[in-house]
Amino acid sequence: MEIKGKVALVLGAVKGIGKGIGLDLARQGVNLILTRHDWPDAFCDMEAEFEKTGAQHHIINADLRKINEVEGLATFIKDRYGRLDILVNNIERGGWPTVHGAYVEEQWDLEIETTLKAKRWIFEAMFPLLKAGDDAVVINISSVAAITGRSGPAALVFNEGYSAANRGVRILTETWARMGAPSVRVNELMLGLFETRHAQGTRGWREVLTDAEKRSLIDHTLAGRTGRISDVVKAVNFIIKDAPYMTGATLRIDGGFVLGGAPVPPMPRGIV
Repeated sequence: MEIKGKVALVLGAVKGIGKGIGLDLARQGVNLILTRHDWPDAFCDMEAEFEKTGAQHHIINADLRKINEVEGLATFIKDRYGRLDILVNNIERGGWPTVHGAYVEEQWDLEIETTLKAKRWIFEAMFPLLKAGDDAVVINISSVAAITGRSGPAALVFNEGYSAANRGVRILTETWARMGAPSVRVNELMLGLFETRHAQGTRGWREVLTDAEKRSLIDHTLAGRTGRISDVVKAVNFIIKDAPYMTGATLRIDGGFVLGGAPVPPMPRGIV
């Protein structure tokens, strides 16, 4: 796909991975709709950075857990552009066991509503706009918590509610790929530990985890480091521009975290 002049909706673009993806698309000449809700202290920086790109962009405050606000977002895009070419479904809320402790009902509901429910209603509202173009791409952002659950070193950062919500994203990805074919491709990026997501840039990493616990998470990662925003940006570009035959697929970008807990034993001598 040639993306200059395309219309993209990037959710959760106020900071971190969402902002990194949005800024990269802006530099490539994409027309952007960007959402934000939490972290008002980062709003000014967000506005300044996108303004510097010179790209056409619209920053919309929206609580995407509320269906009426999702519908309002879709109406804005329809009235302004009449179509949507790229949807980066980057919205989640994860509760760290080491930060939040045992569940209270409000925390559980927040994680499920943000990580799973909001993605579903966003897609439903945007689907007619995605179908209005010739070639559209949806990227669902999920987590390897869907695989690990609250186990091993991952138990420090992934609880079972967040894990269950992310496992549900796979069902959405596969269902939507069937619904959108052949004109709308839907794929999933399943992320491991990233600098602004469960690692260095988070409160849990800075204030709660001990050095030994941080080391255990990195040692569990085959790449020997946490992920960078640039790692996600490259994967997003691949899916959008260079993978026209890929849909309904999950691309795991975790530095080998999921594999890290399974050692490879020496080759046995055999009997022949």
